[in-house]
Amino acid sequence: MKILVVEDNEAVRDLLALILERLGYVPVLASHGKEGLEKAIAEKPNLIIMDMMMPVMNGWEVARTLRANPDTKNIPILAITAVFRPQELKTCLEAGCNGYIIKPFSILNLQRKIRKLLAAPSAKA
Repeated sequence: MKILVVEDNEAVRDLLALILERLGYVPVLASHGKEGLEKAIAEKPNLIIMDMMMPVMNGWEVARTLRANPDTKNIPILAITAVFRPQELKTCLEAGCNGYIIKPFSILNLQRKIRKLLAAPSAKA
């Protein structure tokens, strides 16, 4: 299964790619929101893990755009964010994300959320 990682921090992006590979997934990487949007449309991943605060196009804009596109509207999106205030987390869900994970995160929690979203794309994680 292919998982798109949209993260502007290179170290976090590389760590997520390594974790995903070890879990048996094929990571596709993007370094900012616009690139992530382009790769989501081109690659049709099974899941998108996306930072919310990025240059060029933020994660909320990307999520809304993906949800408005018939070709990408059903791809589950897991927001990854350092923001933990309830209103910002609610905004992730309102923008179209299926769930979120807060940085720093545990590998076990990330794995659990990925499995949940891949098993039931409409589920909230």
